[in-house]
Amino acid sequence: MRGNFPFAAAAALLLACAMSAPSAAQTAVDLQLVLAVDASGSVDQIRFDLQKRGYVAAFRHARVLQAIRSGPNQAIAVTMVQWTGPMMQVQVAEWSAVGDEPSAAAFAAAIERVPRQLFGGGTSISGAIDFSATLFPKSPFRAPRRVIDVSGDGSNNSGPLVTLVRDDVVASGITINGLPIMLKRPNSFTMDLEHLDVYYEDCVIGGPGAFVIPIRERSQFKEAIRTKLVLEVAGRTPEGRVIPAQGRAPRISCTIGEQMWRERWGN
Repeated sequence: MRGNFPFAAAAALLLACAMSAPSAAQTAVDLQLVLAVDASGSVDQIRFDLQKRGYVAAFRHARVLQAIRSGPNQAIAVTMVQWTGPMMQVQVAEWSAVGDEPSAAAFAAAIERVPRQLFGGGTSISGAIDFSATLFPKSPFRAPRRVIDVSGDGSNNSGPLVTLVRDDVVASGITINGLPIMLKRPNSFTMDLEHLDVYYEDCVIGGPGAFVIPIRERSQFKEAIRTKLVLEVAGRTPEGRVIPAQGRAPRISCTIGEQMWRERWGN
């Protein structure tokens, strides 16, 4: 034992130094952005592909790159998540810095290559927000603004209540924006909401400058996603949009998805 003491002491000293050493420096960017894309069963392959192509086109567009280059650091960090049920989320694109045409094109190509990895499992917006929030501490970047962008075609119907998760995430300094997809006409056989945009405004989004851009026609996907990205990068909101103050009584029940689920499936 006596002969091993110097080695043990040296190992302990090295461990202590490693623990006290500062972590690797993070790269400064103007925005950290999580794109949370709905892949639940209510989203057919056509609508999923429209979401995907919309983001690919946006990162290849000059307006988006111009907005990115206009910030102090002239770069943002972005990642993408596919989500469905409460425990069904996949980070399909790693954190990437986008600050010039090659990096924007590379991220667009990464999105384009990724197939749909999830299907079914209910619609858990709360799960998507919660999972997305865990990605920021793992990012090799730092930014004064952190944003989760949730796209989806339905209300929360599984997992924790969306308002509870939203409030916790917003309290940590993260803003949540929404891209409600309103292409289907609600009927008695579906659990679709006629006013999904109102649901997103009152129950999903939150934080400084939070906003919603609804999509009501297939032809609107590319323009809506491009506009949303430009506004998020610039830290602005759509003109003429008044977002209800968080904490005000919602205009629609924030548990309507759970209610419809129970009425249809009995649990």
